[in-house]
Amino acid sequence: MTDLLDRARGALHAQPFSMLLGAELMYTGTGELALSLPIRDELRQQHGFVHGGVISYLADNALTFAGALSLGPKVVTGEYKINYLRPAVNGTLVARAEVVYAGRHQATCQCNIFVMDGNREKLVAVAQGTVNRIGENGEQEPAS
Repeated sequence: MTDLLDRARGALHAQPFSMLLGAELMYTGTGELALSLPIRDELRQQHGFVHGGVISYLADNALTFAGALSLGPKVVTGEYKINYLRPAVNGTLVARAEVVYAGRHQATCQCNIFVMDGNREKLVAVAQGTVNRIGENGEQEPAS
């Protein structure tokens, strides 16, 4: 499992945008994983809440990484939907994603995004998406 975690962390660290935001892979298991992102002022919108785009990024990446656990490393997000439930203000964002169903070329995944503040955890958003395997030429493979 450590090898899988190391490979997943390597993939995350190869994403310049993820490194700009400060995302980290907390754990990975069979069909599930968690990403974290400490909240800082640069990630806030005008009301002091974490910007929805930051939460959306975290959901997107967690969904795609979860899909990769079933489909292999060459995957992209096909689509996703997110529902924002409450604002995140302080602490660390944690996205926990899991595979709901996986075929040969496509996986459906779900993600819950929490804000951890001290020992308190609050659900701030939920997301569901489709992850597609890509071929050698970078195009999405047909759904199975």
